[in-house]
Amino acid sequence: MAFKIYTKTGDKGQTSLIGGTRLPKQHVRIEAYGTVDELNSYLGLLRDVIEEEKTNALLVSIQDRLFTIGSQLAADPEKNKMQLPNIFEDDILTLEQAIDQITEQVPEMKSFVLPGGHVYVSYCHIARCVCRRAERAVLRLAEHEKIDEIHSKYLNRLSDYLFMLSRWLVLELKAQEIPWKPKL
Repeated sequence: MAFKIYTKTGDKGQTSLIGGTRLPKQHVRIEAYGTVDELNSYLGLLRDVIEEEKTNALLVSIQDRLFTIGSQLAADPEKNKMQLPNIFEDDILTLEQAIDQITEQVPEMKSFVLPGGHVYVSYCHIARCVCRRAERAVLRLAEHEKIDEIHSKYLNRLSDYLFMLSRWLVLELKAQEIPWKPKL
């Protein structure tokens, strides 16, 4: 018999964590790992449009790291008996090195920039915004439960990387980067 994707166990607004605990689908924990999942999907979209091999490989690695964060967030910290993967400081260092490499290639920023200029750049900005929302959701969860702070640190650095990736894409695609000039 084939595996069925539907279980019907969530039909009344509850879902299970790894470890069996049932929570309402609007619980802050579910919001946190759901937003990380949404971010992962946007990174898949970016990966589908970016052809540069090194960047694409880094995006695959980041997606793996996001699945790791999601699995940690989806596990009941007291009841889970599964061995789950972890995030490490080296993962953050990888993002910082990528940010530094891009910083050396793009023009110095003299003002904020308006998101856009090319559809791929816009995808990157959307992913950055979802990443910031995921970070906020994880921090909200951390107000109520013990969460490994490396998760929010990774998401923070990832949003910085996504901003710099957007700037690199502007350069690569010969798109226009429009500085924000506030009306005073």
